[in-house]
Amino acid sequence: MSGTSISGLGKRVTLRDVAREAGVSIKTASRVVNREPQVNEATAARVAGVVERLGYRPNELARGLKGSRSRTIGLVIADVSNPFMATCAQAIEAVAREHGHALILCDSHADIGEEDAYVGLLTQRQVDGLLIVPARGYDTHLKAEQEAGLPVVAFDRPAEGVQADTVLIKNRAGTREATEHLIWHGHERIAFVGDVRHFYTARKRLEGYKEALKAAHLKPLHSLDAHSIELGEEATKGFLEAPDPPTALFAANILTALGALRAIEDLELSIPEDLAVIGFDDFELAHVLRPRFTLVRQPAAELGRRAAEMLFDRLDGEGRPEPRRLVLPTELVIRESCGCPPELAP
Repeated sequence: MSGTSISGLGKRVTLRDVAREAGVSIKTASRVVNREPQVNEATAARVAGVVERLGYRPNELARGLKGSRSRTIGLVIADVSNPFMATCAQAIEAVAREHGHALILCDSHADIGEEDAYVGLLTQRQVDGLLIVPARGYDTHLKAEQEAGLPVVAFDRPAEGVQADTVLIKNRAGTREATEHLIWHGHERIAFVGDVRHFYTARKRLEGYKEALKAAHLKPLHSLDAHSIELGEEATKGFLEAPDPPTALFAANILTALGALRAIEDLELSIPEDLAVIGFDDFELAHVLRPRFTLVRQPAAELGRRAAEMLFDRLDGEGRPEPRRLVLPTELVIRESCGCPPELAP
């Protein structure tokens, strides 16, 4: 069984913390918390003392999973204002509704502390399962919930450090194809503006960009940590105002693409004459901009839907016991911002 001790959105105490502090296994700590008889008195007293000192509060997750369901699932995403994340959430909600479940949505703001706290809140509410876009790094705080019986599915980014069902996008291949397309147009100075460097998606997209440049014997020119439209604009201006500016730019997500468009507009440059541009991920109005925007389209709705279906497969006892991994393809949508003439664009 897992538990929480939360003040606002502060760090919660898990059963793993109790076990570590008491010098016992999680299973032994769980037996003490659940008042099971198979623990000697001295050990039980030591664990009970740690429980009181750390302020650990057990929840009813395991009991709820063994008995009737709550008919709710939890969703923790990294940025609810991001159109890509919003599309994923809508698809997940539709699948949940088809299965007679309500969805509880939480926005971690890509912060590991807030993510940890929200996971605790969701397990306290006895959600039947959890869908999550991991914030960063090693998500070992999910282990205690899994050990308590909570099905967990990670999507868009893997939950590193834990064994969980995962649905991803071919980030590296999609970016490599887009960069190769800019090279095909004859560009030799191609800038890359990406998201926070520790994000899985940012790392993979940067890898694809570098692979394409290396194959063409070109030098990379990249800027990371542009996690907002404003930072994307700032990074793009930094490239364009340099003594030897790039002739093409790859914007690694929606926010950096919008920031790049702002910068190009502010500097009174023309696309694609002064700067060819390709973005990662589709966005509203991309097809009606002039010139129309070339981009790597990732299947946001399918990503959310497949992740939700994978979760309900677990809840229904279907599939193999080992974690599953699904990787969805991207599509390079050719329009005019890369330099292609209108007749080549779909």
